[in-house]
Amino acid sequence: MTHKIFWSAPYQTKLDTVITAVDGDQVQVAETIFFAFSGGQESDTGTLAGHPVLRADKRDLDIVYTLPTGHGLQLGDAVTMQIDWERRYRLMRLHFAAEMVLQLVYQLRPGIERIGAHIAPDKARVDFASETSLAPLFAEIEAATRDLVAAGHPIRTAFSDEQAGRRYWEVEGFARMACGGTHPRTTAEVGVIRLKRKNTGKGKERIEIVLDTSPHPA
Repeated sequence: MTHKIFWSAPYQTKLDTVITAVDGDQVQVAETIFFAFSGGQESDTGTLAGHPVLRADKRDLDIVYTLPTGHGLQLGDAVTMQIDWERRYRLMRLHFAAEMVLQLVYQLRPGIERIGAHIAPDKARVDFASETSLAPLFAEIEAATRDLVAAGHPIRTAFSDEQAGRRYWEVEGFARMACGGTHPRTTAEVGVIRLKRKNTGKGKERIEIVLDTSPHPA
């Protein structure tokens, strides 16, 4: 199992590790700070042993990294991994922005079903099964997220089942949710968000989320 340091140290941008498997262009490492696409959150970008990581894929409890052909790495090689911090930090902030919006929609529309989500570095989206527009909720949701940001609540993350790699986040007094992504330390780091509605088809509503401010890490 790949040891996922991005869970315990999501602000770490550089790591020395060891190659544990090589299969052509695909390699695995003992420990990693390089997040692979999961739960709608896009993969990090960066380098491994100076080579650009072309893909990062979850494979059960491991992560497999695809490098350019001819990388020359071998089993047991000591390597350095580096991620694009600016991208990671925006993904972390937008990820938790989307989580806040999701939980607030659940509170305002009990029983509504989430049917999709995607977190990119420029915006996030959450899709719901709904026959009616969710836009009338936006003012209340945006006000509630501003309050959460202003309060600067700690965002606690931990394992619910370490052997299975299941994790959750929790903001005391707000919500707790199963999630294996990366998150900022506090709600203050999310900053002000703006919401936009998209109707993607009959019975489907999409909320798009963009960041309106750019705070620095706490």
